[in-house]
Amino acid sequence: MKCRCIGIIEGEQGKKRKAERNDRIVAVEQDNHSYAHMKHIKDLGKEFVEELEEFFVNYHELSGKKYRIMDVKGPAEAQRRMKDGLRAARRSK
Repeated sequence: MKCRCIGIIEGEQGKKRKAERNDRIVAVEQDNHSYAHMKHIKDLGKEFVEELEEFFVNYHELSGKKYRIMDVKGPAEAQRRMKDGLRAARRSK
């Protein structure tokens, strides 16, 4: 499925001293006409973004882990993070 990245939810999981970054990319299907107007995570609306944040916190809590939301940013930051991740993965091979 081809997707369009609209943002990133920055977060960390674990206890403070041993917390690890665990960001979540937010994307919509590229060819879905219902979401054609969605270009930025803000286009989802504040309430929906808050529900997404709550989902990730609860999801980790169910597995006994703590997850803390740090920030929510737009597609430019998400693209940068994905490129950084790909570079890091290539170096580790």
